[in-house]
Order: sequence, then structure tokens, then C-alpha cells
Amino acid sequence: MNSILVFLQIGGSIALLLFGLGLVRDGVTTAFGLRLKTALGLGTRTRGRAFLTGLVATLGLQSSTATALLTASFVERGLILAGMAQIVLLGANVGTAMTALILSSGVGVIAPALVLAGVVASRRRTPALSGTGRALIGLGLMLISLALLGQATSPLRGAPEMAAFLALLDRSWPVALIFGAAIAVVCSSSLAAVLLVLSLDVPGALTVVLVLGANIGGALAPVLITARGSVEARRLTAGNLLIRCIGALAALPFAPLLAETLTGLVPGPAALAVEAHLAFNLVLAALIWPLAGPIARLLHRAIPDAPQAPDAAPRWLDEASLEHATLALAGASREALAIGDDVARMLDQTRLAFRKNDSAPLAEVSKLEDRVDLRQQQVKTYLSRLGRDAEEEDRRRTIAILDYVINLEHVGDIIEKGLAAGVRKKVGLGLRFSDAGYRELDSMFLMTRETLLMAQTIFMTGDRDLARQVMEQKVEIRNFERQSAQRHLIRLREGDSASIETSSLHLDMLRDLKRINAHLAAVSHPILDEEGLLAESRMRGA
Repeated sequence: MNSILVFLQIGGSIALLLFGLGLVRDGVTTAFGLRLKTALGLGTRTRGRAFLTGLVATLGLQSSTATALLTASFVERGLILAGMAQIVLLGANVGTAMTALILSSGVGVIAPALVLAGVVASRRRTPALSGTGRALIGLGLMLISLALLGQATSPLRGAPEMAAFLALLDRSWPVALIFGAAIAVVCSSSLAAVLLVLSLDVPGALTVVLVLGANIGGALAPVLITARGSVEARRLTAGNLLIRCIGALAALPFAPLLAETLTGLVPGPAALAVEAHLAFNLVLAALIWPLAGPIARLLHRAIPDAPQAPDAAPRWLDEASLEHATLALAGASREALAIGDDVARMLDQTRLAFRKNDSAPLAEVSKLEDRVDLRQQQVKTYLSRLGRDAEEEDRRRTIAILDYVINLEHVGDIIEKGLAAGVRKKVGLGLRFSDAGYRELDSMFLMTRETLLMAQTIFMTGDRDLARQVMEQKVEIRNFERQSAQRHLIRLREGDSASIETSSLHLDMLRDLKRINAHLAAVSHPILDEEGLLAESRMRGA
């Protein structure tokens, strides 16, 4: 009975740790999600910045898996090169190790204060404060869980059965490696696995072996999540798993030497787990850094691109469904999402051309614009044939779908006739933006892409909180556009030659991106209007 209680306490402590991790991740995403994603998209122009971006993002999100999935989504859209993405994940792995080191450094005494501050901040209405509050609560719960985990494992540390089990693992390092990986897979976190090893006070080289296994298991979770995802995402996560496996197997014979070296540097066997975790990932990052490009090319050959399917007629506009309004509207909604995906691809290719100073990706933009025009016309024609006896709710949904596809068609026009044309002009005339101007425009591209992603979600779910967030982001983007224009004019007055050459182009692209955000944010209007949260005019009362 006592053994059952011990394992229940350990399981509960790990569950609390994972719950705290989730709170931190959700809170940071709410408070700084857009800035984090913008930083991740902008922070990969050099290897050093890519590594630092992955490290900082993981310290914020408290999960290398979350950073891996976010990076994979950028690689899929062509916003991050595959080689740079691998370096981002090297930084993410170091970020996880640093998190373990921070949590185990004796800061648990401030856990109640963190929870108290988090509760106060989470009651605020602004996303930045409420998100920060949830993150502080999560961090406090993680520190509390570590104390509980130490208490729960106390009976095991002195138990002869545990000593015999650890001795068995110590005699078979491959089994210990697999055991450490299994713990990380079950917990879906290498951080949780390392902290569990930390709480057990596993002696000597066996600690290092279990930590190496935890690193392998931590890389398995993203692979399993992206197993049915895009080819680019599978390449990235498989590459991270391959790198960790090779690193762990190469380090396995040196586990006693590493344990002896680190034991002399830090006091007590308990600290060995987090120190080994950090040392392994730092050394692995240093060794893999120059090989990131060749590894990406190797993975491209090992996991080739999927064959491109030819363009086809609308997939979801079924003639037979017109007799049933619910089925017809569901099909039209899915077709609208497909149009949104085409618009997203147009935006991604335009940004790729902008970043690479190469007009080749813009050829696809023109083709996609034609398809967007055709598909939105097909949706409008299809919905016009819907029976007149449709219920009021169905009519409202019909109007929402029509409004959304019309706005998407306008966005496609702005991208093709405005942004893409501006990039062609930039490439054709050999124009060069100032460094500050380039960063501002690239940030606007990333913010616009994030707005499109949220608009797609709002269109299908009608989520009121997300609709409110999009409207707040629209204001933030409007302010960003105005501030960027002001900074551009200051650079003109200072005689910046690059700003002088690109003055009209810079302002035109800013205006076009702001217009795109306004069209996308319109999906939130009926939801907020229905809740009485939308003002009819931005004019202040007299």
C-alpha cells in the first residue's frame, strides 16, 4: 500500500510539473506570442541569431517541443531555411537544459510569491498582463512540484529495491539509455525526465546515461506529433532526433569521465543530472553547428518532397448538398479555408522574394491569385443557389462565408498588384532598403501572416476571445505602421541614401500590409458586434 502511495505522489508531482509547464507556455503565448513568433521569423538571418532565438524562445515557452513545432511551421511556409532551423533547435535544446538548471538552483522559496503575483496579474484584462500572470502561476507551480517530487521520492532513495534496480541499470547502459528515453516520452518532456532523475539522486555515470536517454526521448515527441504533417516539418524533427541519437550514442562510452568531471565542478550528486544535461547540449551544439547545412541536405534526400497534385475543381462544393443547408454551408466553409490557404501561400512567397531579393517565387503568386479569384467566384455562385427556405442561422452563416471569401479575394489582389509588384520593382531596379527599414517591413509581413492564421481559426470556430485579440492586434499593427512611417521620414531627413531610394516603395508596402490586416480583421466584426463589443465609429463622443 505504501509503495502505491509513493508512486501516486510521484505521478501527481510530475503531473503538476507538466501542468505548470502548460500554464507557462499558454501564458507566454498569450502575452508575447506575436512578438515571439516575429522574433523567431526575424532571428534566423545568421547562425548566431538563430541559436539565440531558439534558446530565448524555449526559455519563454518552457518547452523545446513547442519551439520545434513553431519552427517547423515556419520551415513549412518557407520563412526559415532548413539549415537555420536545425540551429534554432540546437538553441532550444540548450534552453531546456538551462531551464532545468534554473529550477534546481534553490529558487523554490519564491514559489508562493510567484503564484500570488500571478493571480493578481491574471485578473487584468489586457492580454500582456493576464498572460504574464498565468505564466507566473505556472512557474510557481513548477517550483512547488519539484519540492513535492523530492518529498515523494525520498522513500525510494533509501529503499533496497531501488538500489537493486539502479545497480541493474548501471550494469546495462543500453537498457538505462532506453529507460531514460521512455521516461521522457511518457512525460512528453525531457525537462520532466531530467528533474525526476535529479530527485532520485542517481549516482555517478548512471545519471549521465539516464540524462542522455532523456535527451533522445525529448526529441521523439515532436517526431510523433509531426508524423502526419508536412515533409518540411518531418525533416526538421527527424533531424533533431537523429542529431540527439548520434550525440547520445557517441557520449555513452564517456559517461564515467563526464560524471567525474562534473562531480568535481558542482557539489552533490543531485546537481549532476542538470549539469550533464546542459553540458551535453552545449557540446552537441558546438559540434553540429558547422554541419547544419550538410545535415539539412542529407535529410532532404532521405525524406524527398511529396509529388505535387494537379489543380482540380473545388473539392467541397458538392451539388447534392445544396438540398441540405448545413452540409452545403460546411462544404463552402471548407472551400473558404482552402482559399485562405492559397492567400497564405501568396503572402509567404512574396515575403520569400522580398527576403532573397529574387523575383522567382512571385511566379507562383500570380497563379495563386488567378485560383483565388476563380474559387471565390465559385463559392459565391454555389451559395447563391442555396434554397430560399434556409433558416435565419443558415442565412447569417451564408453572409459570413461570402464576406470572408470577398475579403480574401481583396487580400489576394493587394498581394499580387501591390506587394508583389513592389518586390518586383525592388529586384528589377536593384533597390536596397536600409537595415532598419527592412526589419520593419519584415516584421509587418510576419504580423500579417499571424493575423491571417488567426482569421482562419476565427472563421471556423467563432472564438470571441480570439476575435477580440485580432482587433487589438489590428490596432497594434496600425500603430506600428504609423511609427514605421515616422521613423522612415526621420531617416530621410538624416540623408540615409537607402531610405531615399526606396521611400515611396517603403510607404506603399506598409500601407498595403495594413490594408491586408484590416480585411482579415473584418472576420471578427460580426462576432464582436453580436456580443455588443464593437463600436460603430472610431470617433470620440463630443
